[in-house]
Amino acid sequence: MSRDSAGRSFRARSQPVSTDQDTLEQIWRAIAAIPSGQVDSYGGVASRAGLPRRARLVGYALKVAPRELNLPWHRVLNASGRISFPEGTRLYSLQRRKLAAEGVRFEGGRVRCKGPDDPSSLDRVLWGPPASSS
Repeated sequence: MSRDSAGRSFRARSQPVSTDQDTLEQIWRAIAAIPSGQVDSYGGVASRAGLPRRARLVGYALKVAPRELNLPWHRVLNASGRISFPEGTRLYSLQRRKLAAEGVRFEGGRVRCKGPDDPSSLDRVLWGPPASSS
């Protein structure tokens, strides 16, 4: 265990996380590419930015992003499809309103996933329409 400047203990990472400007810009581009009405997870954004297993770095990149980038931060959710801000907070409400305005639906606090019959569902895009059972 290591200690920070305030004396709190923490587990040091085996690999240092790069937060150079190029890395942040990769993440910001991946976030900017999320289409309106769709969402992605922090881990999904990290993977698309070429930084697999760096989901927490995506959260950091959002935190330090210059406001003038106008990133669609509200389209980034946690791995379970939920808003990461605590329910009932101002930021939770803002994110949910922004998503609802883009047509994103929630079911039980999670983003409602499209079913396999939806023409834009990932299964249908990758595998084609379901085979008929005749």
